[in-house]
Amino acid sequence: KSNILTAAANDLGLAIGGLTGRQPALSNVLSKSGSVILGTESSPIIASLRLTEKLKGLGVEGYVIFSTTIEGKKSTVIAANKDAGVLYGVFHLIRLLQTSQSIKNLSLQNAPKIQDRILNHWDNLDRTVERGYAGFSLWDWHKLPDYIDPRYVDYARANASIGINGSVLTNVNSNAQILTEPYLRKVAALANVFRPYGIKVYLTARFSAPVEIGGLSTADPLDPAVQRWWKDKIDEIYTYVPDFGGFAVKPN
Repeated sequence: KSNILTAAANDLGLAIGGLTGRQPALSNVLSKSGSVILGTESSPIIASLRLTEKLKGLGVEGYVIFSTTIEGKKSTVIAANKDAGVLYGVFHLIRLLQTSQSIKNLSLQNAPKIQDRILNHWDNLDRTVERGYAGFSLWDWHKLPDYIDPRYVDYARANASIGINGSVLTNVNSNAQILTEPYLRKVAALANVFRPYGIKVYLTARFSAPVEIGGLSTADPLDPAVQRWWKDKIDEIYTYVPDFGGFAVKPN
């Protein structure tokens, strides 16, 4: 079972336990009526339901939720093409439960209309926030990567619950230090927390970084040395964060 499916199952269990006062059991087999079955077609139970046509147009993050009977047991199925879709389906079911909607005879499907749904922070490395009015940044760069604040997990869960799949960690006018090796290790620590919730991290490409941290005499993007520097820096980022989302740039 992948980290994303584990997160999905844990969050569903947490929600049901909180709403009912009874912690549901997690199992790899269908044991009784009232079960919620999660998975993709790589799961034998999901595969047996022959959902290929139903899932075909839902992409990598879409999902179906429906009520059915499997082996004589009434069940609720959350199925998707990929694990991220299962995660979003779980949060959809949780919303139904939290808002006292009926979960009998479910038959619904959903898929994002926008591929990249990104939360853009304007946070600085000193924890101030440009145009921020609610205190310091959530990211405690001084304690990362060794200390992982539990709020980072809460942040990832909250974002995934509304379909956010990307986070720009730094201000568009970010300090170039974010692209140095010590900070990339910190970024990687956050990426590891976010990954089970389908969230990629993004950074900002500070124009002057080749001069500020690269020792070059110019940051001219047409200069071959600058182009090589950026290529090498991007390669380095991917060694720390293999699923790096990319760079955010300041709009004109």
